[in-house]
Formats: sequence, C-alpha cells, structure tokens
Amino acid sequence: MNGDKPFRDKVVLITGGGSGIGRSTALAFARAGAAVAVAGRRPRPLEETVRLIQETGAVGLAVPADITRREDATRMVDTVVGVLGGLHIAVNNAGILGRPGLVGEVDDSNWAEVMAVNLTGTWLAMQYQIAHMMQQGGGAIINVASSVGPHMAVPGLGPYGAAKAAVVTLTKTAAKEYARHGIRINAVSPGPVATSMNLLPGESEEDRDARMGAPVPIGRIGRPEEVAEAILWLAGPGAAFTVGHDLVVDGGSVL
Repeated sequence: MNGDKPFRDKVVLITGGGSGIGRSTALAFARAGAAVAVAGRRPRPLEETVRLIQETGAVGLAVPADITRREDATRMVDTVVGVLGGLHIAVNNAGILGRPGLVGEVDDSNWAEVMAVNLTGTWLAMQYQIAHMMQQGGGAIINVASSVGPHMAVPGLGPYGAAKAAVVTLTKTAAKEYARHGIRINAVSPGPVATSMNLLPGESEEDRDARMGAPVPIGRIGRPEEVAEAILWLAGPGAAFTVGHDLVVDGGSVL
C-alpha cells in the first residue's frame, strides 16, 4: 500500500452515502486516496457528499439508485465500473429503521419496506458487486449490519432487528462461498451512533446523545467516524485473513 494514502488506486462504492455512517466512510476512504462512488435514493445529499470528497482532493461520483430494484442495483455497479474503471471495495450501508411497533402490530407495508431496504437491497447490490469482483480477480465487501438484531433484541424494532440479523447470516454465507475467489466479505455491527436516523421526532442532537449514550459502558454515544475506521480496517490489508467476521463497534453495549 501507499504510505499515508493506503487506498490509492482503489475504487470504492458506498450505498447510503448521502449521510451518517455512509458519508463518514466515503470521506475516510477519500482521505486515504481512494476514488469514491456514493449511491442512494436522494440525489442532493449524494452531491453534497461528492463535494466534500472533492475537497479532500479525491475523485467522487454520485450514483442515484434505489437498491431495492434489481435494475438500479446492476446499473449502479455498471456505472461505477464504467466511470471509475473498476470496483475494488463495496460498502453496503443503506438502511432504514422503519416505524417502531410491537411485532404483533407491525403492518405489512412497514415490514416490507424495512426488509426491502436493509436485506433485499444488500443482497441485490452484493450480487452485482460479486459478479464484477469475480471477473476482476477479487475485492472486499463490507455490509453494515447493527448490534440490534444480531446481538441484542430491542422491543419495537422487530423488523429492523430481523433484517440486520439476516444481513449478518447472508454475509457469513457469502464469505464462505467466495473467499477462494479472492473476495473477502465481512460485516460491521454499529451500536448507538450519532446519526439522524436515531433522532426521535423533535429531539435535539444533544438530547439524543444523552439518551442513547447513558446506558453505554464507555459512557457516550458513538461517532460515525469511528464506524468508518472499522470499515476501512476490514477493507484493508491488515484484515487480509479476516473472512466472514461481524465486527461489533458499540462501546460495550452488548457485553
């Protein structure tokens, strides 16, 4: 690798790259020398992320796409490869929390949307990422799961937890299937992190941080940049022997 730019000459695709963990991860890869494509359903936040990427001196690309649609997932990968010349690292980060509700009261539309974005979208994106990496001779995929679902149950978040637990299982299965093809697939499971998705209606960021940080053993809520650092490690040479791992980044919440 290349000194202070360890991802120089690498092309990275990040779904859900318009805010939160996705944006922080995009900027971390950009500062490390990568060309970074960000995908999502809303063009304006993607364009803002690209502007921030370009301020680091790196190449950025916005790819509006709805990963729950197969045609969008394949177009997303094709666009990144066509414009940036390849795809070495993919971070499947797009996700939604859904409307909170008890399992017995969740309606069909809420269940379907949470599953479509968090699980089906990850699966569809992976299919085309894997197909390209097979032709290319390898790569790294990191799926963003959650401590909720794979590691702890939270009342009111049944669909979200079920989807994220399934993402971890999908990750581990794909990791076994494609490791011999030079594709390393891992997951990262963030705990409570300071993102807009975790804000309650009318809640300030300060109140959110206090509410979510109080029960965390380390004494505070996490920062998106801290999750980004874990993702970069999984994507880099230091994790060359790490396959099918679910890296929990949660300040000790699930201990």
